[in-house]
Amino acid sequence: MRLFVGIPVEDSPWLREALSLVERTGVDIKLVEPQNVHVTLAFLGEVPEGKVGLVKESLEELSFSPFKMAFRGMGAFPSISRPRVVWIGITEGSNEIRRMRNSLVKSLSMRRVRVEEEQFVPHVTLGRIKGPRGVQNLALLVEQMSDRDFGEQEVREVVLFKSTLTPKGPIYEEVHRRLAEERGAK
Repeated sequence: MRLFVGIPVEDSPWLREALSLVERTGVDIKLVEPQNVHVTLAFLGEVPEGKVGLVKESLEELSFSPFKMAFRGMGAFPSISRPRVVWIGITEGSNEIRRMRNSLVKSLSMRRVRVEEEQFVPHVTLGRIKGPRGVQNLALLVEQMSDRDFGEQEVREVVLFKSTLTPKGPIYEEVHRRLAEERGAK
């Protein structure tokens, strides 16, 4: 199974507006469907069926209380001059997200479940660039939106998703959910 662990992002007016702004640049892009938008904590790739239980165990060990995640600024990886991914940044909550990721990666590696390592930057992917058309317009938009506040949400869960690739785009299915521990509860 192709798996990743992520924080679901609520479908909201700010998210739809951001997707629409990117689409209107005319850039050759595959936008993420609003219901699929998330913050990736760990991309696991292909995981044998027999190891899925170990991933669930690691997720259950993850300890976190509800916290606020604020979305600010637009950017591109690896760079705006050669964009492959367009994203929205995370300001408030990013330290908590990094802590959660580090804890999760450590727990998974103890169970010999490999996490595809990349330099981790908490973000929300809006879309993946498919070609050079409209890249200059996109660069202008990213520059205009580099410091814009988009919105916020409370993080109350982390989800293990199965990703099935199809010609129309990925289909995500929830495999396991870890809820935040309510403050004051033990």
